[in-house]
Amino acid sequence: RTCSMASDTVILVDKNDKVVGTEEKLKAHQEGKLHRCFSIFVFNAQGELLLQRRAIGKYHSEGLWSNTCCSHQKPGEEENITVHQRLKEEMGFDCELKKAFVFSYKKTFANGLTEHEIDHVFIGTWNGTPKPDPAEVMDWKWISLEQLRQAILTDSEAYSVWFKKALTNPEFKQR
Repeated sequence: RTCSMASDTVILVDKNDKVVGTEEKLKAHQEGKLHRCFSIFVFNAQGELLLQRRAIGKYHSEGLWSNTCCSHQKPGEEENITVHQRLKEEMGFDCELKKAFVFSYKKTFANGLTEHEIDHVFIGTWNGTPKPDPAEVMDWKWISLEQLRQAILTDSEAYSVWFKKALTNPEFKQR
């Protein structure tokens, strides 16, 4: 499924992640409203992280490398169901996921949209070859955290902002 900005609704939250309402996704990003999202990090048995390169045409951060999967929980959806459903839709597989930590960030992009999110981070382990949705993902690769951190130092602009913030969060640990 392709993310449709016009029809998607996000969950608005306060700084303590308490639900305060809902908003149409594009409007929430145009107005920089704080909302809930999730990020999934999947590792293989060798400890490598599965990265995706966001498809050209995404509403922001297109063509950037990022974590395995990310999206927004929709109103009325159970988070533990949504994360699995979205992983299957975006990357073509599913695995056990455990919530690791939550963090918030705010970033305004050149196109005027603002990500102001409380991000729920999930970590899983899986071995295989993903079959990503080309409307969402233009490329993917497995990479060690050591190689990844070096690559980010070399070319930080090639990676999404939330991905870099999650990786540098003190609570980030490979599970």
